[in-house]
Amino acid sequence: MRLLPWTGVDGKPCYLSTDDPGSLLSRLADDVEAAQLASAETVLAGARAVLHDPKAGERAVRFAQTRAVESLGDVLRVAVSRSSDTR
Repeated sequence: MRLLPWTGVDGKPCYLSTDDPGSLLSRLADDVEAAQLASAETVLAGARAVLHDPKAGERAVRFAQTRAVESLGDVLRVAVSRSSDTR
């Protein structure tokens, strides 16, 4: 069972049961995970810039923190998915 990098309508985890890592849904999940990781790198760079800017206001810090939390959630989902694939 593979944990997919998105949730269902009800917010619950989605899983894929297949023996074919090259299936359409498996490849889509790989692409989404890669995009999430790339986005997290961008968000991290932006958050660091905001945190290092002494003139950054509360709104900028809150925005950076919100995006960082979202990205961390995505990255953790990818990590959990990949660690469960190796079991």
